[in-house]
Amino acid sequence: MSYAVSAALQAAVFQRLVADAPLDALVDGAIYDTVPPGAVPSLYVSLGPEDARDRSDVTGGGAEHVFTVSVVTDAAGFQQAKAVAGAVSDALVDADLSLTRGQLVSLNFDRARARRIENADIRRIDLSFRARVCDS
Repeated sequence: MSYAVSAALQAAVFQRLVADAPLDALVDGAIYDTVPPGAVPSLYVSLGPEDARDRSDVTGGGAEHVFTVSVVTDAAGFQQAKAVAGAVSDALVDADLSLTRGQLVSLNFDRARARRIENADIRRIDLSFRARVCDS
């Protein structure tokens, strides 16, 4: 196993989200690799945590990356956040991403969790995706 493809995968996912016109129309460019300090828009998308596991086989090194993309809003209710989460999913599921290292074998939706942040009027949806990569 190699974790070396992780940075290339993250960059490709980020570029895919930023370049997706339907998603951009919903969040007006508020897509972050890391949330900037200070005031943030009332609705944004952010890359989040990642877990990776070895998935090497006789053909070579590989890994499975499970990563999170979060949709965060201070809007009342979840309707707007769910529309954005749907656009994120549409942009990523089965996307043909070109990596600067390695190759993407598959990219699928894994699960989502929608919740209200305690003691705040913030809604957050964490979408989990499962990517299989090989380091060839």
